[in-house]
Amino acid sequence: MTSGPWLVLGAGALGQLFAARLAAASDSGQIMLRGRQGAVNQVHLQTADGNWQTRTLTPSAAAPALVIVATKAFDAEQALAQARLAPATPLLLLQNGFSVQPRLSREWPGPVLCAATTEAAYRRPLPATGVVHAAAGHTWLGDLAGEHRAMAAAVAATLTRAGLAASACDDIDEKLWHKLAVNAVINTLTARHRVLNGALAEPPLRAEVAALCAEIAQLMAAAQIAPPAAGWQGWVSAVIEATAGNRSSMLQDVLAGRRTERDAILAPLLALADTHALAVPGLRACYHATPG
Repeated sequence: MTSGPWLVLGAGALGQLFAARLAAASDSGQIMLRGRQGAVNQVHLQTADGNWQTRTLTPSAAAPALVIVATKAFDAEQALAQARLAPATPLLLLQNGFSVQPRLSREWPGPVLCAATTEAAYRRPLPATGVVHAAAGHTWLGDLAGEHRAMAAAVAATLTRAGLAASACDDIDEKLWHKLAVNAVINTLTARHRVLNGALAEPPLRAEVAALCAEIAQLMAAAQIAPPAAGWQGWVSAVIEATAGNRSSMLQDVLAGRRTERDAILAPLLALADTHALAVPGLRACYHATPG
């Protein structure tokens, strides 16, 4: 990778988290953050240990060496078009689901890294300001064609030094399916029932978690996607426990009356069900119960 500033595109909770942590690291270089209303010059972050930090971000006229795309999945391509980047600019995609990643990997002229992250953050409800880093997680990086391992390793090392544990991997497509499974359970159920993640570990919602995990397991088996080491329900349950105090991104969207990532998260699973002629009534019910 060439030297130069990094641009975080998308000023939601995850975008602000990544920008603030990178800006705090002495060797990360210049960090810029751009949201819907333009450049964001300051981020207020409550770290996972409960302390509040304010990070000042300085805009730069230099072309970014890397763009971290932290928008919603349905906004990614429009945000990139509006950013007017050089065609060869490397991208790191943080989107939920598994729809925009293959498309941009095919169509973007420069390198495209994809990320599957379990970092958990949420924006405090208005009129309060700031972002809460609800739970530290891990970010896996790679590209779908397996052509940019060195770049993935370099970016992962920078994120890790900034306090966002990360590693390069050769199976990012599998990691994205694993993350999608987590989102399909946690995001949809927390949004549907208006609860924090931790409520899914308690009855009666625990039974709904188990039912959705069973449907996901049969879909993944049919598509020959290997399960996590803990199994699908074990993996989802571990994330629920680790992020118990978090407000999922879909819950935040529903409460704020914003468009959700229902299609990015659930549509790939429903497409697998159609392809393999499998009944998934729970996932279909979640799709129809979630605002688009």
